[in-house]
Amino acid sequence: MDPLVSIIIPCFNEEKYISGILEDILNQDYPRELTEVLVVDGMSSDGTQAVIRQYQEKYLFIRLEINEQQFVPFALNLGIRRSKGEVIMIMGSHAKYPPGYISVLVKALIELNADNVGGVCVATPAEPSTRARAIAASLSSPFGVGDARFRIGAGKRMKVDTVTFGCYRRSVFERIGMFDEELLRNQDDEFNGRLLKNGGVIYLIPEVRILYYPRSTIKGVQRMYYQYGLFKPLVASRLGRPATIRQMVPPLFVLYLLSFLAASFFHPVFRIVFISVTGLYLLLDIVFSLRTCLRERSFRQLLYLPWLFPLIHLSYGWGYLTGIVKFIIFRKKVKGVKTSR
Repeated sequence: MDPLVSIIIPCFNEEKYISGILEDILNQDYPRELTEVLVVDGMSSDGTQAVIRQYQEKYLFIRLEINEQQFVPFALNLGIRRSKGEVIMIMGSHAKYPPGYISVLVKALIELNADNVGGVCVATPAEPSTRARAIAASLSSPFGVGDARFRIGAGKRMKVDTVTFGCYRRSVFERIGMFDEELLRNQDDEFNGRLLKNGGVIYLIPEVRILYYPRSTIKGVQRMYYQYGLFKPLVASRLGRPATIRQMVPPLFVLYLLSFLAASFFHPVFRIVFISVTGLYLLLDIVFSLRTCLRERSFRQLLYLPWLFPLIHLSYGWGYLTGIVKFIIFRKKVKGVKTSR
């Protein structure tokens, strides 16, 4: 018999997107009588709650929950505690889901005897502009995001270190605890790292493809990746190690730039090394920018891609180094901004 599935949707000021995800859920082929949807709103100041209430009045399996703490990990934990499902599925409001999303992931979770499964998150332009298309392309490129399989995809189902919008067994939370509420970003990375550390298994299900709408402004991307990097040292400190090796590349690159640039003023050898390695990076930047333009069939994206890639790397790397100083060395309390999933 199919299990009861509880879908948790954290949101804040998502009037533009929230009806889209609720319609996607209504169009799923999984039985509605075995589905409950908890939309956990962080005190939105726009019309998000009004939209949710309209759906709640019409569909009994959809309900609005209020997250007075406003931040994502509180929303996740509140939703899990108030849910009843044997399977906990987290979904983000900035995304579009295929009709078989729930059924395929639940079946995979059971067949693979996994603790968490998830699909490939395909970055999709939030608007038709060249800038938005370039942002989406950069977030789907191995040069932009490394070997994160949930972003670049895979040819077959495979064990991975993390997935986005996880589909978990409820027993996982009973066994290893809830999401870390101090981590305003990267709480799923820490949780999945903790899950693996306790013998859990995570699978990527590549035939499930989620269309994710990233931020459509350069400033939004910069801020997002800075925050991703900022909280990674806290994740590493919780786990006792970095969650993955790829997460260390941007901060090491920024550290290299700062140290060798400074050293180049004192000795020509350091100057040569700095120019050589930086030149190689810029050459790769141009090559991958051109390859991405060919893939996207849009050379207009060359207006953005050659500096979007460095922006992602440097924002993440600088955020990571800042996080080490703030949270690890000086042990400052975590502060953040309200974010949607």
